[in-house]
Amino acid sequence: MMFDDFQFASILVSTVRNAPVLIFAAMAGLFAERSGVVDLALEGKMLAAAFVSAAVGFTTQNPWLGIAAGIAVSAAIALLQGFVSITQKGNQLVAGIALNIALSGLTFVLAQFFFMQGGRTPDLGAARLSTIVLPGAEAVAGVPVIGWIYSSLLSGHTILTYLAFALIPLVHWVIYHTRFGLRLRAVGENPHAADAAGVNVELTRFMAMLTAGVLCSLSGAYLSIVQSGFFLRDMSAGNGYLALTALVFGNWRPVYTALGCLMFGFFAALQVQIEGVVFPVIGKVPGSLIQMIPYVVTVVVLAGLMAKSVAPKAIGQPFVKSR
Repeated sequence: MMFDDFQFASILVSTVRNAPVLIFAAMAGLFAERSGVVDLALEGKMLAAAFVSAAVGFTTQNPWLGIAAGIAVSAAIALLQGFVSITQKGNQLVAGIALNIALSGLTFVLAQFFFMQGGRTPDLGAARLSTIVLPGAEAVAGVPVIGWIYSSLLSGHTILTYLAFALIPLVHWVIYHTRFGLRLRAVGENPHAADAAGVNVELTRFMAMLTAGVLCSLSGAYLSIVQSGFFLRDMSAGNGYLALTALVFGNWRPVYTALGCLMFGFFAALQVQIEGVVFPVIGKVPGSLIQMIPYVVTVVVLAGLMAKSVAPKAIGQPFVKSR
């Protein structure tokens, strides 16, 4: 493909389709870390939900049952993580990494045991979520600019895509304009002061972890039921860590975190689009360099913003109630 065939419009559409994986995971991490719990296990919960959603969806030929099963499993893992990190005061970093390693291997073993296809599930076929065509999309498709934005950029996505973008203002409202959000921020900043004010710190953190588990499961379900149509070993491909990077980029704020997710989604789409493109002067860019783009961006973001980002003050610190 020549440089003249390079289409920026298709990159924008791909960005919208790539972003939900990161948005769901980043919002999950936001709830956990705003409560004071470091959630390195986003990757593992995504993999678990992706496998269970694909397996149950294929078996029942019903994507919604698959999503429901993925939510249940991811929520159970989040509660286990909460038990280790909150109740037992365990090391949150070690717990998260251990879950990631365990679930990476377990999902592969279970997929091989049940389906015998090299650690992947069969193609879901009709069990995938269908796309939604917005009203009037076909009628305005020919209108310059506006028609393309409505019929191609905004229309033609699955319900999970629309849910991901609707989640951004919803999470902002919950965090900043509800009693639960106030308590969540309080236990993440100063749990002892929150406890003195009558807030149940452990219960609030468990509720945050449960919320994180549910949201993270939607990220995994999106990977297998929407994007790929099957489960494949380690198909999360570091998206859980990219979601954490988006949290740092967004300074643990929902809107800015979502912008970080869109940025990473854009570079992931750009990576696919420029593969095989022959550029003037430099020619074709090697595929290995193209695959490095999202990770190089991650390093640059962390190097540039880590010192400026202000994490919740009590993050990573087990709460021990004062006597």
